[in-house]
Amino acid sequence: MTRGLPPFVGLSLGVVLALASAWIAPARAQDGTSPVPPSTAIPAAPTPRGDAMPGASKVAALVDSLKNPEVWRAYRSRFVTEQGRVVDTANGMISHSEGQGYGMLLAVAANDRATFERLWGWTRANLMVRSDALMAWRWEPAKRPAIADLNNASDGDILVAWALTEAAEAWDEASYRVAARRIAVEIARKAILFKDRNGALLLPAVSGFSAAERADGPLINLSYWVFPAFARLPAVAPEFDWAALTNSGLNLLRRSRFGPSKLPTEWISLKGDEPRPADGFPPLYSYNAIRIPLYLVWAGIGRPSDYEPFVALWSGPDRERLPIVDTADGRTVESLSESGYTALSALLLCDRRGTPLPDGFGRPQAGENYYPTTLHLLAMVALQMRNLSCQAR
Repeated sequence: MTRGLPPFVGLSLGVVLALASAWIAPARAQDGTSPVPPSTAIPAAPTPRGDAMPGASKVAALVDSLKNPEVWRAYRSRFVTEQGRVVDTANGMISHSEGQGYGMLLAVAANDRATFERLWGWTRANLMVRSDALMAWRWEPAKRPAIADLNNASDGDILVAWALTEAAEAWDEASYRVAARRIAVEIARKAILFKDRNGALLLPAVSGFSAAERADGPLINLSYWVFPAFARLPAVAPEFDWAALTNSGLNLLRRSRFGPSKLPTEWISLKGDEPRPADGFPPLYSYNAIRIPLYLVWAGIGRPSDYEPFVALWSGPDRERLPIVDTADGRTVESLSESGYTALSALLLCDRRGTPLPDGFGRPQAGENYYPTTLHLLAMVALQMRNLSCQAR
């Protein structure tokens, strides 16, 4: 999704939204004429436990991986409404499919089925308003209608499908499994180009990012590759090659090392022979792309060299802030200062170097916004699921 950014990159966001409005507009016209009608979106019913591809069953269970109940209660009280809406506190109190997906994952991790059901109920009622099983990406409480754009965000859809898959296994609930399958099938059919010359491509949304819709298309965002989800979705949609997405994501990451920092930009064009920063966007490693190392560590995939640019960036002298880097010249243009962001660097350096965790890793700070706090809890879950042991310093 195109998430609201901190004030220091507000100008860039204005450019992003102006451009995005032109790309995403076709979704409103096309959504009602989907080439995959909902009635044919499920080729066959899933088995009671799903047919996982080789290796998928070895993935650690998400349930009970958030070990500190006080951390979850604090998160729930700050960001989850009684109706089950996850509130983005730094972005006009809006909600989006990504936030609902993260909230649902964390509810499973906390083994909190009641909150999970509230989150899923609000998501069904308010975001699943398209003609298919995907979600509208953004819900704005101050506007009517609250959804002005029916386009989806593929990462949000993946997160919700993954959360439902985990919930179905954790609580043996068939309805969650069926819902997960519906969403996963639609993602695979509408947002993934399995036969692209670059390997399987995950488009950021159904509309607006393909070669037919952009002069520099197809356009990708590597932070939408939710690597740990790809080992779990075969349990509900085994007929699709989810492993191909893992392979393509790693390959594209290795080819998207831009400038002296060797970091990927937020938005990447695959128009030519090699990936390049997309037209019309600042060539930044920034607010979205900081999730790439989180997903790599969480999934436990890749070569040591895949992690090196992130380790180099996040092991510098100023480890209390995450740098926003202009990949054109390797310059730090600003930093993300809320402490929740640094849980990502702590997780990465624990995994790669065995660096002791900072004292506050297990205690997210009160008063921080939705996004850094969510990333902090996700890093805690990833640490537990990977069984990483780096004693606090």
